[in-house]
Amino acid sequence: MAQNYRHTLFSDAVKAVQERHGSRAAYIKMDAGADGTPDALTAKELDYIALRDSFYMASVNADGWPYIQHRGGPAGFLRHIAGNRIGFADYRGNRQYISTANLAGNDRVSLFLMDYPNKDRLKLVGHAVSVELADDPAAVTALMPEGYRATPERAFFIDVIGWEWNCSQHITPRFTEAEIAAAVRPMAAEINQLRAEIAALRSMPHQPASSPDLP
Repeated sequence: MAQNYRHTLFSDAVKAVQERHGSRAAYIKMDAGADGTPDALTAKELDYIALRDSFYMASVNADGWPYIQHRGGPAGFLRHIAGNRIGFADYRGNRQYISTANLAGNDRVSLFLMDYPNKDRLKLVGHAVSVELADDPAAVTALMPEGYRATPERAFFIDVIGWEWNCSQHITPRFTEAEIAAAVRPMAAEINQLRAEIAALRSMPHQPASSPDLP
C-alpha cells in the first residue's frame, strides 16, 4: 500500500486543516504504520509510466518559489531504471535551465502524470539529480528514445519516495492525433469500402427499365 506519499506531504499544518474539515480520521486509518519507508513502485505504476508521452515536474528555487516544467517525447521516454529510480533525457530547449539550477539547491521534485483519455493521474514525489552529457555520455544517451530527433544535454534521475493515484473527478478527456486516428480507422475503412462499391455500381452498363406487358 502506498503510504509514504501522504506521510511526506501531510505536514502538521495539513493535518490541522484536515481535522477542521472532518477528513483527518479517515487518513489516520489509511496511513496507520507509515514510517517514512518509500512507496515501492509496482507493476501498475511502471506500466503506466511506460505509456506516458509527457508529464509535469515541479521543483523549488532558493527563494521558495515553485516552478513547473513540461517534458514530452515518445511514449516511454520516462524510463524505469531500477528499483524506485526513474529517469529521462533532458533535451536542448530554450536554455533557461531553471529546473537544473533548482535541483542544485533542493533535490525535491514532484511529478504529475496524466492519462486524459482514461481520466487517470499519478502523482510522484522524490529526489532528483541531473547528470550532464559531458560528465557521463553513456548514461545520458542510454535514455534517448531511439530515432527521436532531439539533442540531449543531460539526464535527470529521480528516486521516487512516494506515489499516489488521484481521483478522476473533473478530468476532461482529451485525445492525441494518434489516438483519434486509431479510433476512426474502422469507420474510415468502412467508408472506403462503401465508396468502392458505389464506384463499381456506377461503372456497370446502364440497363433500360423493362416495360410491363401490355394486355
